[in-house]
Amino acid sequence: MILLVSCFGLLACEEVYLPKPKGFNRIDLPESTYQALPDTFPYQFEYSKFADLSPDDNPYADRYWINLRYEAFDAELELTYKNLQDPRNEPDVLLNEAFELTKKHMVKAYAIEESLVAMPNGQIASVAELEGEVPTQFQFYTSDSTHHFFRGALYFNTAMKNDSLAPVIEFIKKDVIHMLGSFEWKY
Repeated sequence: MILLVSCFGLLACEEVYLPKPKGFNRIDLPESTYQALPDTFPYQFEYSKFADLSPDDNPYADRYWINLRYEAFDAELELTYKNLQDPRNEPDVLLNEAFELTKKHMVKAYAIEESLVAMPNGQIASVAELEGEVPTQFQFYTSDSTHHFFRGALYFNTAMKNDSLAPVIEFIKKDVIHMLGSFEWKY
């Protein structure tokens, strides 16, 4: 009898299980510090010390195409450059390609917000911020319209949803705005 009462007592003390709510990954962001791009490019800017600079390893990449890899976030800022003095690089065609690359994401984007950023050299950079489950959340380009055309896009190689990546996207976006604020052409 005592054994039976003890068993009921143990079963009655069972804790009720409640499912835990979904949470977000904790993302620790580093302090923003910057360094100058090496002097071997036809453009100059400051980029995050948190990013690793590497040449673009795509077989179709041009000489001055580079990537800024944010290893801790599994993100990459792909930067391309075209010399407009080369007859194969027509400014109108490059501009249309930049618009088309952004427009391709309209299928999955909730919104595309375009803005202009004033640069210290008196030029303007066009910036597109994309919202939704898109492969690139941030794109930009700038040109002096006679000698140089420069374009960039941010990509993540992760299965995380973009709303979870929002703090990282904002962190890298600030780095890009700093980069554009320090950007200069070399003639």
